[in-house]
Amino acid sequence: MEYNNLILKQNGAVAILTINRPKALNALNADTLMELSFVLDGLEKNSSVKVVILTGSGEKAFVAGADIAQMKELNALEGRRFAQLGQTTFRKLELLSQPVIAAVNGFALGGGCELAMACDIRLASETAKFGQPEVTLGITAGFAGTQRLPRLVGSGRASELLFTGDIIDAQEAYRIGLVNHVYPLETLIEEALKLANRIAGRAPAAVQLSKSAIQRGKNIDIDSGQAYEAEVFGLTFSTIDQKEGCSAFLERRKPDFKGC
Repeated sequence: MEYNNLILKQNGAVAILTINRPKALNALNADTLMELSFVLDGLEKNSSVKVVILTGSGEKAFVAGADIAQMKELNALEGRRFAQLGQTTFRKLELLSQPVIAAVNGFALGGGCELAMACDIRLASETAKFGQPEVTLGITAGFAGTQRLPRLVGSGRASELLFTGDIIDAQEAYRIGLVNHVYPLETLIEEALKLANRIAGRAPAAVQLSKSAIQRGKNIDIDSGQAYEAEVFGLTFSTIDQKEGCSAFLERRKPDFKGC
């Protein structure tokens, strides 16, 4: 299926999802968010996809932000609805069963930074830029930037970025823990595919349950988190892959996971 603002390709067990509005630096308008939500529903149901890579079209931008031209004339009610659309879509991305790797190939500002933060792992090109510059437009972050950024980099650093609207480069993003790795632009997707395929080679149920435990644990106390971890740990013992993985370890061979 073809989309107006997205490109979805599957490379083996890895899906590559590209925000494709290069003339607008891949800015997020309502149509793009709705398309993204629809695509995520399909990926959730696609058991052949083990890992998703999310990136932007072109070399300048991952996603330069929400579409300011569309936002400019919104009233208070419309603004809230637009924020809710972005938040709901990004939360769906965050809770997708498969791990999601953001390959940030350029500007990741405002909604673009928020989109990257909804992914599990962030890889950046050396040319990438990050920031939440909403206060320079007279607005706040609206797609959960005020919630995810403090959780990722700490309250102090997040407050500075959110209050000043300053933009940081890839190395600073790496230093504060916003991104996992920084690569030359020309090798970014290659490196993302290497990581995605390494993850895809692990037992799918174990990977997905690990993601579920991480997401659940973000917002609950450690005792409740440990209890949930024990539940998902137990669930893995109902899978064929658990038997194969343990047998392969004891027999000193590579496991042949079946995804069940």
